[in-house]
Amino acid sequence: MTAEHPATAAVAPPEAQVPPGAYVPSARRLERERIRRSRTRRATTVATVSTVVTGTVLVLAVLASPGWPRTRETFFSAHYAREALPKVLDGLLLNLRLLVICGAAVLALGLLLAIARTLRGPVFFPLRALATAYTDFFRGLPLVICLLLVVFGVPALRLQGVTTDPVLLGGTALVLTYSAYVSEVFRAGIESVHPSQWAAARSLGLTHRQALRHVVLPQAVRRVIPPLLNDLVSLQKDTGLVSIAGAVDAVYAAQILAGKSFNYTPYVVAGLVFVALTIPLTRFADWATARMDRRRTQGGIA
Repeated sequence: MTAEHPATAAVAPPEAQVPPGAYVPSARRLERERIRRSRTRRATTVATVSTVVTGTVLVLAVLASPGWPRTRETFFSAHYAREALPKVLDGLLLNLRLLVICGAAVLALGLLLAIARTLRGPVFFPLRALATAYTDFFRGLPLVICLLLVVFGVPALRLQGVTTDPVLLGGTALVLTYSAYVSEVFRAGIESVHPSQWAAARSLGLTHRQALRHVVLPQAVRRVIPPLLNDLVSLQKDTGLVSIAGAVDAVYAAQILAGKSFNYTPYVVAGLVFVALTIPLTRFADWATARMDRRRTQGGIA
């Protein structure tokens, strides 16, 4: 007998390496997966090349424009950017505080308004009418006008015990406006819950309040998380409007620097800082929306 080569003896046929009862994909399935991977790589390559080409064309078009040297000096000066960044970041702390405090107040007030508008029975008609009037008014009133009316109108009343702090007044205007939008989001979520959920809760002996708290609201809030996150992103950007009242936030800090040097680079720096803060929230909102869509598609609980 001839001795078997060691390398040949070490390599077993594929059938011998598969444990008994294990799933073995068919040749057709393996071929489909190979084709799918090939198409994915080709699509990624095409998207990358087209993006690079488009970006290169746009950059070359801007750099070749006649006014680019002056525009670069006025809006993209490295010297003024280094000078503006620390002061813009100091002002950004005010924007972040407004975002946290006003965001919590907006969610609470918006939820109360939504619940008030969904109450049934003639005894609650005045409450429903007030909530509806509030929502219609502040949804239709531009935010800038609301800020001007609150910031300059409230101090003009000279009411005892009422603050004249522009930060508090500006935050109040943000809460008044955004709570109207958020209330409609909550109301849509509450009304999207099937009436059978109410009936099942009441049949178990829960009161209307208990059914709303333990059965309806959890489902409603879960369904409207993506639009709520989008409203939070918008609120984050609009906190910069409190500079109308004279509060030194990131936008007003950039305005002060631009007024001293007549160079608009600080505005660009402030805008990029807001973009850097907004993009993560936007991506998180997109992720939450896609997750909700997948759960609905797969038959999960919305």
